[in-house]
Amino acid sequence: MTVRTMGATRPIATYSLIAVNVVVFIITAIQSRNLVTIDPNTSRVSYEGVLFGPLVNSGEYWRILTSGFLHYGLIHVGLNMLTLYILGRDLEMAVGTRRFVGIYVTALFGGSAAVLIFSPFAATAGASGAIYGVMGGLLVAVIRAKLPPGQIIGLIAINIVISLSIPNISLWAHLGGLAFGAAATAGVLLLPQRIGQRDAASASRVGWLSIAGLVVLALAICVVRAATL
Repeated sequence: MTVRTMGATRPIATYSLIAVNVVVFIITAIQSRNLVTIDPNTSRVSYEGVLFGPLVNSGEYWRILTSGFLHYGLIHVGLNMLTLYILGRDLEMAVGTRRFVGIYVTALFGGSAAVLIFSPFAATAGASGAIYGVMGGLLVAVIRAKLPPGQIIGLIAINIVISLSIPNISLWAHLGGLAFGAAATAGVLLLPQRIGQRDAASASRVGWLSIAGLVVLALAICVVRAATL
């Protein structure tokens, strides 16, 4: 699927995010001495970084972010990075590198917020919440470009069914990331025209304000929910 380029000529952020995730996985695998399954109890980096509500409640707020760069095994990281490679490039080319990073981080925080609301006592990790945000962003980009959305809608539907069917997959991280990623992309691509901001500078400001507002919302949800645990 190809959508019209609006900023990026090379998907630098997509490749960089993949590299960071792979490096972090290698570190945790070395610490666990196991490529197949990463046990947080045998990896200090994983133990200190996974999302777990009671520990966020105790002040370890960094887990809201770091959990999105940790994985529980080779298949987990491999499938996530393959999906990010396939989908991330298109979205980054559509919205530009900086906006893509903003959307990705917004989706990551949105996924963490949903986990803390609905499943705070599960130790959660993985980039899939942010990657679902990329899927949601691509759907918005395709709609804006007036391309047939059936392919990306089908992909999202299949992945949600998989999330429902396979044990130990965080459906809430996926749905939260999907919603926040789609909303952030809509703020970048659709909202400026809806409110009459058609010149590039004004449209850019509206987009960044949308991203900032969603990040603040997601973080506020995380903090307030963690305080109740």
